[in-house]
Parts: sequence; C-alpha cells; structure tokens
Amino acid sequence: MEREGNDCVVGDTSLTASPFDGEASILRSTLLLYHVGEVTLTFHSDRLSWKLVEPLDNMYSFTVHGFIRSKTQPSQCILVEYTFGHKNLPRCQMWVNQLNASLKHEIGRPKNLLVFVHPRSGKGNGCRTWEAVAPIFSRAKVKTKVIVTERAGEAFDVMSSITNVELNSFDGVVAVGGDGFFNEILNGFLSPRFKAPYPPTPSDFVHLAKYNGDSLVLDEDEIVDGTSIRNEDQFPLIPSPKQSGSRISNSNSEDKAAEFPVPNEWFRFGIIPAGSTDAIVICTTGTRDPITSALLIVLGKRVHLDIAQVVRWKRTPTSEVEPNVRYAASFSGYGFYGDVITESEKYRWMGPKRYDYAGTMVFLKHRSYEAEITYVESDETNLTSKRDHEGNLLRAIRSPHKSEKCICRINCKVCNEKPNHASLGVCSLTPHLNSEETRWARSKGRFLSVGAAVISCRNEKAPDGLVADAHLSDGFLHLILIRDCPHASYLWHLTQLTRRGGSPLNYKFVEHHKTPAFTFTSSGNESVWNVDGEIFQAHQLSAQVFRGLVCMFASGPEV
Repeated sequence: MEREGNDCVVGDTSLTASPFDGEASILRSTLLLYHVGEVTLTFHSDRLSWKLVEPLDNMYSFTVHGFIRSKTQPSQCILVEYTFGHKNLPRCQMWVNQLNASLKHEIGRPKNLLVFVHPRSGKGNGCRTWEAVAPIFSRAKVKTKVIVTERAGEAFDVMSSITNVELNSFDGVVAVGGDGFFNEILNGFLSPRFKAPYPPTPSDFVHLAKYNGDSLVLDEDEIVDGTSIRNEDQFPLIPSPKQSGSRISNSNSEDKAAEFPVPNEWFRFGIIPAGSTDAIVICTTGTRDPITSALLIVLGKRVHLDIAQVVRWKRTPTSEVEPNVRYAASFSGYGFYGDVITESEKYRWMGPKRYDYAGTMVFLKHRSYEAEITYVESDETNLTSKRDHEGNLLRAIRSPHKSEKCICRINCKVCNEKPNHASLGVCSLTPHLNSEETRWARSKGRFLSVGAAVISCRNEKAPDGLVADAHLSDGFLHLILIRDCPHASYLWHLTQLTRRGGSPLNYKFVEHHKTPAFTFTSSGNESVWNVDGEIFQAHQLSAQVFRGLVCMFASGPEV
C-alpha cells in the first residue's frame, strides 16, 4: 500500500509499536510476530501497527513483505519481512484476504509490465540484476513479459514495431540496464508515436527542411547499421548479420496514430540500474539501487521527466540537408564529451573503466573547436551574467559569488507545476517557447565543450551532477559552454565536478544558459556529439525540450 512516508509491497512496514488507539481501525487481532512475540496487530486505513503482548506456540502464520528506509541513505529502501502467526487458521486467512483486497483496489500500481534486460550492461550484470529483483514483482502480483536482448538495436525495434493495442495492455516498460539502454527504448517508443514540430531556429540558421506534419522518425538504417559506433549501454550486443524475428507483433501507421496518446499519464517507464553511470536513476530516485527502483515500480510511483529533441540537419559541411531526430533524457555534449565517447570505443575490453581512461587521454590532448551556438533567451537564461567577473587575477578566473540553488527533490514544487496536455496539446510541452516574440542570443568562438543537460546528471563521480539545481520537469535545458582556456583552468573546472558542493560553473570561461531551445553549427570538418551515450555525428543541429513528456516509476530523491 502507498502511505505517507512509509511504503511497502504488501503493507506498511514501519509497524510502530504504538497502537494508535485514538484512530479508527479496520481490523484488529492478536497474532504472533516471529522473533518478537505475541502482538496485537491493527490495520488502519493508512498503516499497520502492533503492540507486544506475549509469545505463543504452535500456530499458523502469514508473512508481510515490505521495506524500511535506510538510516544513512534516506532514498534507499531495504527489504524486510514480518511473519505473524495465530492458532486459528481462519483468523490468519482473514488478515491475508483483507490485505490482498486492499492492495488490489489501490490506484496507480502496475499490473502488467514489459521488461527489457540488457545482458552486457555495465559489468555484464544485467541478467543477475533482474534475477535479484524479479521476486519483488511476483510478490506484488505484477505480471512481467521479459525480453533479454540478443542483438544491437533489438529493444528499439521491438518498441517501434509493437502495436498500440498490445502496448496498451502494459502499464509501462522497464529497462534493466544503463542510461543508454533506456535511451534506446525511449527512442523506439517516441519515434513512431510522438508528433511535434522541429525545434525553432533563428532566421539566419541555414537549413531548408520543413516540418510536414507527420511524425518525426529516426533513421532506422543508422540505428541497426552494424558498422556504426555504439556505446554498449546504448545497444546490448554487437549487431548480428541475421536479424532475428521480433517477439512482439508488428504494427501499422493507423494503429500508431489513433490509439496511443503521447504524452500518456498512465503509461510509465522504469529503470533497474545495471549500467556504467545510471545518472537518470540517481536523479529520479536518489540512489543507484536495484531494490529501491523495483519497489518504486511495483508501488506505482510517478514523476514527470523532460525529454530533449535533438535534430541533426547536416552530418558534415558538404552533406545534404536531411533532418534526423534523436531524443535524449539526460545529456547531449560536444567537444570533450564527444571525444571521450569516441576514444572509449577503442577500449571496450576495459569495461566501464574505459571511460576514465578515455577521459584522461582526451583531457591531455586539450582540443578546442570553433563553433557558433544560438539559444532562446528567457527570464532565467543568462546565468553567467549574474556572476561578478571583476577584480584581481583569481577573481577573473573564478567568480566568488554562488547563486541560490533550488534543488529538485521529492514533491518538487517546480516540477509539479503541470499544464493540461489535453487542452493545450503540444504547446503545453513547450511553455517557454509560446511567447509572441522569441529572443535569440548568440555565442561564437572556440570551445572545449558544449553541453546541454536535461537533468542534473548526478552520478557517483559527480555527486551534484553537471548542474546541481537542474529539475526533472521544468521545461528547460541547461546549456553549458566551456570556452578555450588554459589546461590548469579546465582541470580546476573538472575537479569541482567531483566535489559535493563544488562550483564547476563559477568560472569566467564557463557560460551557463537556461534555455528551452538552441542551435549549433560547427566551423570544422569533424563534429561528434554524445547524445545519452550514443555517438551522433552532426555538423549542424537544433534542439528543444518537451516538458514532462514521459512519466517515470519514481518519486524524486529524498533530501
């Protein structure tokens, strides 16, 4: 049952010893609590409570499975079970029936889920991770259809080809893997179903493609092409020449257009973390723990998540204009970030450690790139100008002032301000782009990196993430531009990312803009982006963010 502050799979396991005598109870009996003794168990409308009496022998028993919050990590849940007993079998059965009936009528809990397992995610623990949490789903009476992926892009193929009739039979989709694997599933879900215009661009942005009103779909040849480079968190296995048949029935365009609305408040996504960084899980649940994620899924928790639409217009300076769409749930980066993901592909045999090694190699090269970025201004856009860059040499490098931060957390007021999707349509997803006059700002020069964070991107190596006060669902991208600077200065910036409470954005060579949309044009011949862990070659692209486009089985981090 879902209760205030204390949740469990079958009942509230806070089970305090106080009897709550002043409150109305639904059911009360004297039972045995194993390892404790005889207790008076009371079932209230919103909790279970017990009071110790005396121990009894030779009786029937039933078990309540639940969890308690960790005392050291408030966001983490620890599985517990309480076994009660009584000499009278009908009395025990009455309790079991009452608890099961109450759970059956709870609104929001999933009944049927589609589960994708990435067998080689992270350190290759995908299958073992699922085996560890599967009993939680069975105890909560949640049916699961499990697909262990066998080739690259299989999850994308299944999600893009499944009929809406069959998709409606599920309450959501669960990814057992990393952020990249979730991104594959997300793109497979959105590409044939979500209809929206391309991102806005300034008048001098050179491209000729126009939105024709149809669904914006991915280039499927690029998705499954075995010669293209992939991050293993994004695609499970090296592509096989022989494409196996789908284990989900195929669909047609009429089915997709008519029967499955996007956004969809009921349909949710869940992630059981088994990847290299698991930033999305940490940002949405507060912890990188498979048990906690599984419990939040079976409890039917819900939080909205912004999704960025990234459109590549030109792959290279000489290529034809051909729009290609990707969706990102966490981060898109160019320069340093694109170089790291490219370099890491040379050392796949190292596992997750290859990212550390590749990052060190790229840092030592200290490459910068000429590019032009334009972005939509808003009341909160230019966060850089709010910092003081005057003073001595040290202050010229680093600003001494820290801005007040509103951290995203459970029941976040910023994220809970949701417009009515049904009445406003797609416009409700881009509330910061609906003003009568769109103001564009421009930044041009040499950059070490260009990054667009959808969420804070917290992980174990960057405890506060790239942007500590980024929200899960506020309709903004955090555009981070790192201009060319001395090697030591860039090292200071990277060091601040690894510190809790650090200030990685408080440097003169760092621009931080909060914006709903931006464009990018490279001045060089090579341009590689990292979109949620996938290599994405783009000489020219535009991007926008859709507020709360999808729902996650999560509640935000406990703070």
